[in-house]
Amino acid sequence: MAPRPYKDPQQVRAARRAATYGSFGLLGTYPPTQCGLASFSASLRDGLLAGGPGTEVGVVRMVDEPGPAARAEVVYELRADRHGDPATAAKYLDGYDVVVVQHEYGIFGGRDGDQVLEVLRRIRVPVIVVLHTVLSAPTAHQRQVVEEAAALADVVVTMARTGQRRLRAGYQVDPGKVVVIPHGAWAGGRPDRTAHRSSRPVILTWGLLGPGKGVEWGIEALPGLRVLDPAPLYVVAGQTHPRVLARDGERYRDSLRARAAELGVADMLRFEPGYLDVESLRRLVQRADVVLLPYDSHEQVTSGVLIEAVASLTPVVSTAFPHSVELLADGVGFLVPHGSPDAIGAALRQVLTQPAYAAGMVANAARVAPALHWPAVADRYRDVAEALLRKAVA
Repeated sequence: MAPRPYKDPQQVRAARRAATYGSFGLLGTYPPTQCGLASFSASLRDGLLAGGPGTEVGVVRMVDEPGPAARAEVVYELRADRHGDPATAAKYLDGYDVVVVQHEYGIFGGRDGDQVLEVLRRIRVPVIVVLHTVLSAPTAHQRQVVEEAAALADVVVTMARTGQRRLRAGYQVDPGKVVVIPHGAWAGGRPDRTAHRSSRPVILTWGLLGPGKGVEWGIEALPGLRVLDPAPLYVVAGQTHPRVLARDGERYRDSLRARAAELGVADMLRFEPGYLDVESLRRLVQRADVVLLPYDSHEQVTSGVLIEAVASLTPVVSTAFPHSVELLADGVGFLVPHGSPDAIGAALRQVLTQPAYAAGMVANAARVAPALHWPAVADRYRDVAEALLRKAVA
C-alpha cells in the first residue's frame, strides 16, 4: 500500500501562524484505531476546537501500519515498529504552539514504549505529557521511561490524585510540573427512564474485552440474583481487545459463555460485540440500571469507562481499584472487593431493589459530573497551554 501523502511541515506551521487563537499538536493513537486512548485523543480534540474560534488541532497518529483511512486532521503517521521517523514526527508537532502527548507503554515502539523519548527529545515547543498509567511497582526501565518523559515535558498530567501521589513517592519527577486533570466524558445526564426501561433490570459492563476485565466475577454473582422478579440481564458490550484477539482469538469470551452455562444463568447474560462509538454507548447506557466494573486490576489509576459511567448519572458498582476508590467516594458509587461474586451480588441487589439508595448515588454523581464533561476538561488543558505560552514569551 502506498504511504499516505502529508502536508509539508512548513505548510503546517504557516497555516498555524495564520490562526487567530492558538494551536495544539496531539501525539498518540487516534481514530480509526479503536482503543480508549484513540477515543480520548479524538474527544480532547473536539473539546479544544469547541472552546475558541480559530483554534487548530492536528494529530500525529501512532500506527502499526499506515493506510489511507486516516482523517484529514492527521498530519503524519508514526509507526510503532520504529520504521517511522521520530525526527519527522517532531517537525510536524513543532508546527503547533503546544504539543499534547498521550503516554501509555503499549502504544509506542521500542522497549516499554521508549520510542516516545526519541520524539520528545526533538520537540522545541512546550509539551504536555499525559500519563494514562502510573505503575506503583514499575521495572527499572519503565520508571526510566516515565522519568525521562517527564523531564522532557513542561507539564505532566495525571488523571487522578493517585497517579500524582505515585509519581511523588516512587519516581524522580519534578512535583511542580504535575497537575491533575480528569479524563473526560460526554455530557448526558440521566435520561427519562420510562422511555428507555427494559422489561428486565439491566446490569452493564462495557469496553474492550479480555482477561483482567473481571466479567467472570459478574457472571458468578448472577445465580444469587435470579430470585429477583424479573431476573436481571447482564449485558457485556464491546469487542475483544485487538491484541487479545490476535493472540487468543475469542477464548476469553467463549470461557465466559461456558461458565454462564455451567451456572445455569446463560439466559441472564447477553453479549453485544462490536466497537462502541459515542452515540452507540449513549443508547446502551440509557437502558442500564447499573454499571458494573468488576476489574481485576489493583493498579488502574485511569478508567475512561468509570468516568463515562459517573458522568452518565448511572449507579456504579466497581471493584476497589485506585481510580474508583478516588472517584466513587462520598456515595458516588458502590465499592466491592476484587474477585468477590458475593460482594458484587449484594451490591447489585441493593442498587436494583432499593430505589432511594440508587437515587442517592445518582444525586451524588450529579455533583461531580460537570467537571468531568469534555468542555470542562478541554478548558483545563487550554488553561495549562496558555500559561506555558505566556511563560515562553515572558
